[in-house]
Amino acid sequence: MLIIRPEPLTAEAFKPFGDVIETADRDFFMINNGSTQRFHRLAEVMLGRAGDRGIISIFRAQQIPMPLEVKMLERHPQGSQAFVPLKQNPFLVLVAPAGETPDPAAIRAFITDGTQGVNYHTGVWHHPVLSCVAEDDFLVVDREGEGNNCDEHFFADDTQILLQTP
Repeated sequence: MLIIRPEPLTAEAFKPFGDVIETADRDFFMINNGSTQRFHRLAEVMLGRAGDRGIISIFRAQQIPMPLEVKMLERHPQGSQAFVPLKQNPFLVLVAPAGETPDPAAIRAFITDGTQGVNYHTGVWHHPVLSCVAEDDFLVVDREGEGNNCDEHFFADDTQILLQTP
């Protein structure tokens, strides 16, 4: 059995999978007559086809009991997908590198500090949102357009992957 334990989310550790959306240690410039700091271009919305649109949604996630036996991962082959916590609660992020199928040995888990969001790059395998509280809200920025943009991979029964709590 493969046991995965979350590590703290850092921009460097998460770089192979996407962007960490945060203001800590990030450059900014002043706008609105000096009353507002703008932390510019923390992540890019990736769109795969002409006619695609970047959309903003809110996902209300329910907590899943832990430890979690990981049965599947998903990816979005036509665009990126970003999650930003609205209630400043930490959440778990489970990812594997882009590829035809996810490699169980390459799966990594991260825990946010409650102020960080993530932007999964196009094709990166990830588990659906994993709330650390009973119910949580996330601002989600992703792609809408023609064609399939969600592939799911279900692991074989003899592949056992366990996500431990932090």
